[in-house]
Amino acid sequence: MTANRRGLARSILIWAGLGLIVLVPVGAAAASPLLAWREPVYIIAGFAGVIAMALLLFQPLLAAGYLPGLPPMRGRRLHVWLGISLVIAVVVHVAGLWITSPPDVVDALLFVSPTPFSLWGVIAMWAVFGAALLAGLRRRLRLPLRVWRMGHTALVAIVVMGSVIHAMLVEGTMETLSKALLCGVVLLGTAKVVIDRRAWARRRPAR
Repeated sequence: MTANRRGLARSILIWAGLGLIVLVPVGAAAASPLLAWREPVYIIAGFAGVIAMALLLFQPLLAAGYLPGLPPMRGRRLHVWLGISLVIAVVVHVAGLWITSPPDVVDALLFVSPTPFSLWGVIAMWAVFGAALLAGLRRRLRLPLRVWRMGHTALVAIVVMGSVIHAMLVEGTMETLSKALLCGVVLLGTAKVVIDRRAWARRRPAR
């Protein structure tokens, strides 16, 4: 097998694996019998949360250029658009829950909810907004690149940790094993990118 064919086979395996990791929990959630008792708004809100978790899988990989077949510039543009999509998914998720049960959402936002998963969800939500805002204001803030990277990386780490804990604590339409696999891969992928890129390290100027 030539090097080109090996590279193509590797790319196909990577994309197929990522696709399965995302599609299996989404399919399991769609087939959940619990949906029969839920209102359409609640179902949309729930699936927005599932989509948000799926986007978290791809975001760090796109930022680091780890996804095969994507030129760096295209990967960065896709990273930006998926970041916007992530914010929209979070807003839809929270808005849908607000429509179906305003008191629960108020308690969560005030950090007085008796359910721990709500607290972690709110922490992740604010971190998503913070990371998106920091990315959008990058040029206007005129922060040193190292400082900006450290801030963005810290917020992303909070997003991932908060989202994973939130998802694992929720007993809903997502199937447990496929959800755990998705959350585990999101954690590992994000950790690898953070360690590899080392936002906290000083970059030596090129000679």
